[in-house]
Amino acid sequence: MISQPSRHCTVELQALPSRIGQVRRIISAQLRYWHLDPLIDPAALGVTELLTNVHRHAQPDKRCTVDVELLLDRLTVSVHDHDPRLPTVYDADSTSTHGRGLALIAAFSESWGVRPRGDAGKVVWFTLPASTTASALPEYPAVYGATTTGPFADLPKVVIESTAGARSPVAG
Repeated sequence: MISQPSRHCTVELQALPSRIGQVRRIISAQLRYWHLDPLIDPAALGVTELLTNVHRHAQPDKRCTVDVELLLDRLTVSVHDHDPRLPTVYDADSTSTHGRGLALIAAFSESWGVRPRGDAGKVVWFTLPASTTASALPEYPAVYGATTTGPFADLPKVVIESTAGARSPVAG
């Protein structure tokens, strides 16, 4: 028996540097609304890494969809892009300036993977345990850059619909 229905949030966007901070704020607000505050930093870090990969590598375009789903005691964050090429996981050391995104996700997530979708592209995902406390989560670097000033200061308010039927307002 399922004691809590699943909760789901979807954001469609162009994976441009100016949009990544906005998506981090949307995901953070949604997790706060679901009372999953300890998962905000790792989820924001993971989605930043995945969207950066789409921005740097996806062809023919940068369109993608971010899905966040809470099902029972597991949060799954996934990014679907239209490039069928699968990502490469590099064995990057601490002095590398790029190529560490998926290794970083592997280090702090419960699990992660890639699902090919043929000509429709691929989905890269990771999971976080939603039943843990903040002290049980691994250490990870803070995510910087989400502000209410700059290019998003004049954007309209976004409303996220969850599958449970509740609405959560997010300031753009």
